Amino acid sequence: MTYSIVARDSATGELGVAVQSHWFSVGSVVVGGLAGVGAIATQASSNRSFKHLGLGMLRDGMTAAEASLALRKGDPAIEHRQFAIVDASGRAVAFTGKACMGEAGQYSGDGFTCQANIMRNDTVWATMARTFEQSSGTLTSRLLAALDAAQGAGGDLRGQQSAAILVVPADGTPSDSIVDLRVEDHPTPLIELRRLVTLGDAYRLADDADDLVALGDFTTAASRYIAANEIAPDNDELRFWAGLGLISAGIPERGIELLRASIASDASWHELLIRLDPIDVPSSGQALRLLGESDTTR
Repeated sequence: MTYSIVARDSATGELGVAVQSHWFSVGSVVVGGLAGVGAIATQASSNRSFKHLGLGMLRDGMTAAEASLALRKGDPAIEHRQFAIVDASGRAVAFTGKACMGEAGQYSGDGFTCQANIMRNDTVWATMARTFEQSSGTLTSRLLAALDAAQGAGGDLRGQQSAAILVVPADGTPSDSIVDLRVEDHPTPLIELRRLVTLGDAYRLADDADDLVALGDFTTAASRYIAANEIAPDNDELRFWAGLGLISAGIPERGIELLRASIASDASWHELLIRLDPIDVPSSGQALRLLGESDTTR
């Protein structure tokens, strides 16, 4: 009851899967992926164990085709399943059981495969594939473009409810991901998913800044906080830290403007500013002074 795409980026080696469905929390059901191993989508009458079993097979050296065959042989209800696998080399395989409810089908290309069931028409998966092949940019942006194309071609017969995207790096540990986001229940989940992806980009910059602060590199950290705020200018958290970053960067007037905006939104940001240790955040004392307060109230 879903349309999805699994793919590998030939330039970066990143692996990803994205999905939309008129079903609650589709991401918890369909998507699976491991850095440097592969990505899987399991849908229709989904066998969730395929994620763990299939990725384990890929990790142990099977190709996508070999893993797909093994999963099919081990499932007595396989004709009710639809699933897809891409391995770390970009070999992509999909399966649509004969008992899947129409319109259902798949389209596999170089390093990716698109699959769908209970669609409004039988053009959805080919439209997804064509869009992915013709798009450029990051793997994340191309996966999102494929989902939008599927919806534009008709999408799920029942409408929209939830969506998810998972992108993992070419190398790393089982806990590593580049993007791992879900929209569990929303009238326009693809729009919401794009919003979350953008916000996630901003918070990754803020995470980088936090790490740089811990290393004592306040100048570079300030630039990261400022960049995060530029991506998500209405976010109080990112605006607060960008304000402190601007003060560190020698732009105190703009920094105080951002701090005042966050404090006006919620006075708790003022309390946090008072609590900050100037050893950890050198600009906090200056920020209080510029706000016309004494930093002796800490």
